Amino acid sequence: MEINAVAKRNVFLLSAAQSVAGAAAPLSISIGGLAGFYLLGTDKSLATVPITAFNVGTALVALPAAMLMRRIGRRLGFISGASIAICGMLIAGFALMVANFWLFALGLMAIGGGNSFTQQYRFAAADQGGEKFKVKAISWVLAGGVGAAIIGPQVVIFARDLMAPVEFAGAYFAGVGLLLCGILILSFLKFEKPLSKLERASEDTGRPLFEIITQPRFMVSLICAIGSYTLMAFVMTGAPLAMIGCGISITDSTLGIQWHVMAMFGPSFFTGHLIARFGKERIVAAGLIILISCALVALSGLELWQFWLALILLGIGWNFGFIGATAMLTDCYRPEEKSKAQGANDFMLFSSVAFASFMSGQTLNAYGWTGLNLVVFPVVALCLIALVYLVRHERKIAE
Repeated sequence: MEINAVAKRNVFLLSAAQSVAGAAAPLSISIGGLAGFYLLGTDKSLATVPITAFNVGTALVALPAAMLMRRIGRRLGFISGASIAICGMLIAGFALMVANFWLFALGLMAIGGGNSFTQQYRFAAADQGGEKFKVKAISWVLAGGVGAAIIGPQVVIFARDLMAPVEFAGAYFAGVGLLLCGILILSFLKFEKPLSKLERASEDTGRPLFEIITQPRFMVSLICAIGSYTLMAFVMTGAPLAMIGCGISITDSTLGIQWHVMAMFGPSFFTGHLIARFGKERIVAAGLIILISCALVALSGLELWQFWLALILLGIGWNFGFIGATAMLTDCYRPEEKSKAQGANDFMLFSSVAFASFMSGQTLNAYGWTGLNLVVFPVVALCLIALVYLVRHERKIAE
C-alpha cells in the first residue's frame, strides 16, 4: 500500500476517533466548572479548578505521552491515552456521587492526561504523506472535532440526570462509552513499527531541544499557539458560569459550549486550503483578529445571543490561530526530532492553558464578564507583534 494511501486511511481513522474519544474534552469542560460550582461551599472562586486540573493533566502528560509513543508506537499510545481518560471519567462520576470536590478535580486531571494523547492526533497525521499533505491532514483530523462538538454536549444534556438526584454524574459515566468506541477505532490504525531498544539507543535524535525551541519561527509559532489557546480557554471556561449568573439555563449554557466547539473545529474543513492559498502567518493573524471581534461582542451586552455569538467567534479565532501556528511549528523540526519538539511544545502550551483556566475563575469572580474579556486585547497585541517581527526577520534573511 502506498504511503499516501496509508496516510489518508490513518487521517480518516484519526478524524473519526477525534469525534468520539475527543468528545471527552467538551463533555468535561462544558460542565466541569458548573459541577465544581455546585460542589463548593460559599467560596465560588475555585469553581474552575476542575477545568484547570484538566489542563494541568494535559500539560503534565504531554512529554511522557510523546516519549511513550516513541517507545510503543502511535497506535498503542493513543489507546493508552483513551484508557487513562476512562479512569478519569469513572473517578469524576464517583466523586460527584460522594460530593467530593477535590476527587472530582483529580478525575478531570486524569481525563486531561488522556487528552494529551488526543492532542497528538494532529501530529500523527502531519508526520505521514509528504509536505503538501501535511497541512490538510492537520485540518482534516481537527475537523473530526465537529463530531466531538455535537456528541460531547449532547451526552451532557441527555445523561446528566442519569444518576439522579446527583446531577452531572451520569454524563461522566456515559463518557466511558465514548472512549471505548474511540479505542475500537484507534485499533485499526497502521503506523510504522516502533524502534527496538537497540535502535533507539543508536538513533540520531537530531539537534538539542534548546536549539530547536530557540529558533525564531518555533518561538513565534509557540507564542501564537499559546495566545490563541489560552484566550480560548480563558473566555470559554468562564462563559458557562457567566451565563448561569445572568439567569440563563444550564441547557442553553451547554448548547452555547456546543456551538463554540463546533466553531472551533468546523472551519477545519477549509482551513488547510486557506493556509495553502494565503500562507500560515496570514491565517494566524486572521484568527487573532477574530478573537478581538469575540471580545467586542462579549462586551456589547449580556443577552443569550451575545454569549453564543461571542463563543462562536472565539471558536473560529482559535481554529485559524491554532491550526496556523501548528502548521508553522511543523516547519521547525526534522523527522528524528519530532517526539521531543512536539512534546515540549504541548507541555509549554498546556501549562499556559492550565494557568489561563485557573485565572478565568479568579478574574470572573473579581472583575466579572467584562474584566474577563478585556484581557483579550493585550494578549492578541503581543501575538501580532511577534508575528510581524517573524515575517520581517525571515524576509530580511531571504534578501
